[in-house]
Amino acid sequence: MKFVKMHGLGNDYIVINEFDGEIIKEEDKEEFSRKICKRGFSIGADGVIFVQKPTDNEYDIRFRIFNSDGSEAEMCGNGIRCFSKYVYERVLKKNPLKVETKGGLRISEMEIEDDIVKKVRVYMGAPKFQLKDIPMKIEGKSEEDVFLNETVKLKNDLLTEVKLSVVNVGNPHAVIFVEDNDITMDFARENLDIIGKEIENHEVFPERINVHFIEVLNPNEIKILTWERGAGYTTACGTGTTSSVIIAHKLGKTENKVLAHLDGGDLEIEIKEDGVYMKGNAVIIYEGELIDIGW
Repeated sequence: MKFVKMHGLGNDYIVINEFDGEIIKEEDKEEFSRKICKRGFSIGADGVIFVQKPTDNEYDIRFRIFNSDGSEAEMCGNGIRCFSKYVYERVLKKNPLKVETKGGLRISEMEIEDDIVKKVRVYMGAPKFQLKDIPMKIEGKSEEDVFLNETVKLKNDLLTEVKLSVVNVGNPHAVIFVEDNDITMDFARENLDIIGKEIENHEVFPERINVHFIEVLNPNEIKILTWERGAGYTTACGTGTTSSVIIAHKLGKTENKVLAHLDGGDLEIEIKEDGVYMKGNAVIIYEGELIDIGW
């Protein structure tokens, strides 16, 4: 089986082209993704991206992504930039590209030099804040309510409660500002595998959630540390960055254009009347042929 390895800000993916037909059977995709993503035993990655024909003429192409734990995600910001570069260079020379995702329509506009995609600007849609769209279930709140910078109780000894906000941009995110919780980014980083994991799997999030710790540097810059649902710590998260800027802007912490600094690099986010736009690069690392899944 042929594949391509890509990354967006260090968030790495195995890309499999199923545009001309199924390669991995539908019932096998979950286990296949879990096995092939295991570092040290197989290729290793944060997730697997499948390029497929769209299910509706409204779209040009279909994007599917499976996390390293085998779960299928609704959307992925870094993943869709990698996907868009791959599609333009190897499958379909179309720009902009209307992409079908489990989280809805996304539109990719590519900056191209000598037929090579250098950067991808993605229309990420309009955010949803109601608890039914996360989903989040918490006592005293209805499914039409929102949850902005409010407290959730935790069970670990390091941080007994956390102020967070939730939003859905095709997939769900919990955004935590370190300054509102009297903690530092260093503290969050040192204890990410405990606190991030607990919040991801907290009972108030029946379908789990992505978790981001944010430090606001100034009205146009933030720093982000990410714990992704189904993957754990990652060097970057495009939908998470988009969500973080949306929440920061909604709470009056930042302007509508923000440069976000992640462990893997920078992303540009702009909030406009019709929705939110994310801009960043994507890199093809290598292509190969899978001989044995490894374990």
